[in-house]
Amino acid sequence: MRSLTLILTNRLYFGASWVFASLNILIGTWAIYIPTVAEKLGLGEGALGVSLFFFALGTLISIPMAPLIIKQLGVGRVTIVSVVFFCVAAVFPLLASSHFLLSLALFMVGATSGVTDIAMNTLVSEIESVKKVKIMSAAHGFFSLGGVIGAGIGSLLIAAIASPWIHMAMVAGVTLVVNLLLARYYINWRSATKEKTSFSFRSMRPLFALGLISFIMMASEGAVVDWSGLYLEKVTMAGSALLIGMGYTVFSVTMTLGRFLGDQISHRLGSYPIIITGLILGATAYLVILTGNTMAAIIGFGILGLGFSVIIPELFRLGGNVSEMSAARGISFIAGTGYAGFLTGPVVLGFLAQWSSLKTSYILLLGAALFALVIAWYSRKQGNR
Repeated sequence: MRSLTLILTNRLYFGASWVFASLNILIGTWAIYIPTVAEKLGLGEGALGVSLFFFALGTLISIPMAPLIIKQLGVGRVTIVSVVFFCVAAVFPLLASSHFLLSLALFMVGATSGVTDIAMNTLVSEIESVKKVKIMSAAHGFFSLGGVIGAGIGSLLIAAIASPWIHMAMVAGVTLVVNLLLARYYINWRSATKEKTSFSFRSMRPLFALGLISFIMMASEGAVVDWSGLYLEKVTMAGSALLIGMGYTVFSVTMTLGRFLGDQISHRLGSYPIIITGLILGATAYLVILTGNTMAAIIGFGILGLGFSVIIPELFRLGGNVSEMSAARGISFIAGTGYAGFLTGPVVLGFLAQWSSLKTSYILLLGAALFALVIAWYSRKQGNR
């Protein structure tokens, strides 16, 4: 965990990584109050789904805009400004008094989170390039850790804090103050590399394979978030709520651990070998999950989290180092395709499960992992290192 040690002993690295944690601390806190907000506003599943769609819409609209903002203002300034706006925006969904206001508030949360996402990944990519260190995977580990802090500790505080918006305001306030204190270490950071030529689809070519892998990986992660519990309940016939929830829990723990270990492995093997290794582990995990045994499936979800943990950080690292392209533009493409997969993947798998079976959906995920493996292997053979 050399990269984790680097982050914890260097204020610049920690400041950038704390933004990752901040994003998911607030998202995790919001997640535990979704049922409460739906009940307060009298929203059914359909109406709630519409509001949550506006969060996704805000994110998807802001991601392509982020590189332009970063180019004008500098990645350091955009990082701190966007996370400040995100902290403020995160409170408003819990104050919404109508379906319309909830949707509007979630759109703003999505938009600010999208810009923050691109800015923080670009910042880490630039830090890696200039400082000759590898901390991208560990920074994503902080993102995973933030979700555990937000949802885990937040769940324990629900009983002690009567008002959801006060809870969120307290969490957002602390998160905001820490970010402001750490921002001085990176606020003046600007991109070290500029695009050498005007934009063209030819310059985007190296990103297409990476974007497709990102789409598959995030679609798979979305499927685990949405369908792992149901798979354990309906397919493996898990007999208790504890076992049903264990799949995603183990997946999250091993993903966090893998990300803290990923930079050191990447330093030794390189980006494409670690992506290929992760995909092999992922395909193996799906085979274990498909045995239909509850304990085997839970172990499989753990292997899946470990294998997939290193892939998205490496894709961001590669996307941020494409020649003749700014890090922000490359990263925004990887993030945009990945987020599209995260949104659409679970929906497609849901329709497939309804048409055939949930097990068939997981067979499709196995096929997708193998397809991504072929793409990664071919890209490596082409010399895209």
